[in-house]
Amino acid sequence: MSPSDRADDRRTEARREKEAVREKRRRGEGIGWNGRTLREQLAELEDKTEATDHYCGLSELELKNEDPIRYEQLYARLRGDLVTARETSKEVSATPIVEQEGELCYGLFTPEGDSIAVSTGIIVHVHTMSEAIKFMINHDYEESPGIEPGDIFVNNDPHVGDVHPCDLMTIIPIFHEGELIAWVGGVNHVIDTGAIGPGSMNVSQASRFGDGAYYTARKIGENFDLYNSWKKEYPAKTRTPDFLKLDERTRMTGCLMIRHSVKEMIAEHGVETFKQLSREAVEDGRRGFRSRIKKTMLPGTYRGASFVDALYEGQENVTREYAQENHIMHAPSELHIREDGTFQVSFEGANKWGWHPFNCTPAAIQGGIWVMLTQTVIPNELVNDGAYYACDFHLPVGSWANTQNTETAHAYAWHFLVSAWAPLWQHLSRGYFARGFWEEINAGNANTSNWLQGGGIDQFDKLHAVNSFESACEGVGARYVEDGEPHASAVWNPEGDMGDAEAWETVEPLPFLGRAVKPNTGGVGRRAGGAGFESMRTVKDVSRWLLYEMGNGYMTSDGGLFGGYPAASGYILNARNTDLEERFENRDDYPQHDLDPESGDFESKIDGDVTRRPEGISTPKEFDDYDMYLNYLRGGSGLGDPLERDPEDVLADIHDGYVLPRHAEDAYGVIVEKVDDEARHNSAVQGEWELDADATEQLREERMRERAETAQPVSEWYAEERERIRNGDDLIDDVKKTYESSMRMSTQFATFFRDFWELPDEFGFDLSKKAQKSLDNRFDSGLRPMWDSPTRGHKTWLDVGDEPYVPYTWTDRSIRDLSGPESTFGDREQAADDD
Repeated sequence: MSPSDRADDRRTEARREKEAVREKRRRGEGIGWNGRTLREQLAELEDKTEATDHYCGLSELELKNEDPIRYEQLYARLRGDLVTARETSKEVSATPIVEQEGELCYGLFTPEGDSIAVSTGIIVHVHTMSEAIKFMINHDYEESPGIEPGDIFVNNDPHVGDVHPCDLMTIIPIFHEGELIAWVGGVNHVIDTGAIGPGSMNVSQASRFGDGAYYTARKIGENFDLYNSWKKEYPAKTRTPDFLKLDERTRMTGCLMIRHSVKEMIAEHGVETFKQLSREAVEDGRRGFRSRIKKTMLPGTYRGASFVDALYEGQENVTREYAQENHIMHAPSELHIREDGTFQVSFEGANKWGWHPFNCTPAAIQGGIWVMLTQTVIPNELVNDGAYYACDFHLPVGSWANTQNTETAHAYAWHFLVSAWAPLWQHLSRGYFARGFWEEINAGNANTSNWLQGGGIDQFDKLHAVNSFESACEGVGARYVEDGEPHASAVWNPEGDMGDAEAWETVEPLPFLGRAVKPNTGGVGRRAGGAGFESMRTVKDVSRWLLYEMGNGYMTSDGGLFGGYPAASGYILNARNTDLEERFENRDDYPQHDLDPESGDFESKIDGDVTRRPEGISTPKEFDDYDMYLNYLRGGSGLGDPLERDPEDVLADIHDGYVLPRHAEDAYGVIVEKVDDEARHNSAVQGEWELDADATEQLREERMRERAETAQPVSEWYAEERERIRNGDDLIDDVKKTYESSMRMSTQFATFFRDFWELPDEFGFDLSKKAQKSLDNRFDSGLRPMWDSPTRGHKTWLDVGDEPYVPYTWTDRSIRDLSGPESTFGDREQAADDD
């Protein structure tokens, strides 16, 4: 059957199913099961779940218990069809973002919007599409604009259900004999959303009005055909219309493939079996998550904090003058593990949102934790919203994590979202350590930056934008039992791929001059963090071309674990008005790398205006032909004492290009000597090296003695730090502004901070007039609620109703007494080995 014949059959089927739906409406029935409306069905599900502590009241998994092999076969078939749809449909896209990196994901959802199964890919969206569906239900889309067979919906509004606007999702309902039995959704990261600057995640806007087009759970088609108005509007709002149209066809292709698979399953096994499977899969996921937590964690409170810099003071092209200020984003993190295997993530004490595009919404936060949990607690195929029902979140209203303000920008929520989860990796790893699951321990994945972005008039004289997804291959944090993987993946896409250079050059007028492992970027430790890498790019045959950087700079947000060190922080390297063209013509040396930033090698091979700065963020600036741009991707953090690393491993790191020889001595206390000028390995420096075992042993002994001699009791360090905080000594205004903002946001945090440092009750930091004005401006902006989806579990997003029960708080710093030296969870139910 030809594609056009299949499309005609789908339209015919949709019209037939519509008649069944409209007949139900004439009888006064809804499109839910047994004639209920979707709102009624969602309310009933919430009631049953709350009353029984089981999803939809399923205290028994009848289908699974009666025939577990059949249950597993059916679920595996569903998930397999989702994965197949992803792998097939991504070939429709024309951007390496989707085709090379796999920035694409599909999910199958219950009528109430809970995910049943999810494909591989950017599984951050296991729950964001769920939020969008629940939004449509809670806003009576069943009545207007209507939900019927063949309808097509789109969303990219992070206040409804998304991480940031460049993640576009397509959602279609699946009907059977007049009933809505499921939803299917697909989402991918698009190359440009029509923001104030080119690229999908522009950084120069101070408010959401520069983020690009927002489509809030909009109906855009019927009978599996897009409205002509949508076909006209959607491409006109972006610099890359052809790419966006193909991305949309990608999402539609996958959704239709999954819909067809569901229809086939129902025809073969019956609709009641499918309904039972969809319910039980979510409850099975909830039980599996709680069982896994009980097996791998100890109950209690795990605390940590992370920070990242967002420096805008003195930046050009910022859309508001008052936005030209520096921010330090603060995420005090608490993980509360309860004895029943549920947990809460709390960001109490997070500071105020800022005039930058790095703010988050609750939907983004929940998406972020899902992609992290699928690589830690639930690293299997049973990924769905069952885990969502075993978790809750405390996201302070008005903070960067839950802005609730009309003006806040969200174009690059990942900038701090990745960093905010850094302590959570460590919370879980400490639990794994306590339980003996050492193979599961991970020091934490890298801050996923830099992002090369920009656009202008390309080599074909067309308006264009670029967004390099080489950042899908960052270094991975060290594990307890082995080093982190170098340039392997990103927290938001565990199957990341840096993409072929040739593939990027087909869509970006930015030829590669070199690509290589970046030494000294992985955190040092007994187990080293995975190294990052770099790409040196130039510009060719463009006009009014803009490029900018997006990443952490002065601050490293991913601390090492168990004595390991953080990964390297970022920096910016550009060269403009260069003599690169002449060097090409004369066949002279030119920079292909910046493997050792201190060597001066880059500057020695190019003449021009070289910019080398320790910041990580820049607003768009113009580049001309033969200008140069370094795209540096970060490494992962280390684990354990660096002086305990096997010296032979350090030597191997040198030859593999992960460590510079002088850094071996500085970081690891390892002495190496050059024995050959000819390199036989992938070394970042010329030559072969040999370990001096005796000198290494002697140096390490000296280092240990120095530690003992210079070590300071914690009590002395505490006293010195307390005085430093009391007096504000050596504290820059940005740091004081950060903590003052957190204390102003949260009385709990303020009490905790003052009590911990034994400060007066009235203590506050003295701020400059500029810093004080910055805080006043943002706090005086007040709340302008943007979230409006009154699902029961979300009431606390707007401080409505009671917070979920938290056994430990900032002001009660003791962990609940355990029952004995072998204490475990109160419920001794054992987890299965395969949970």
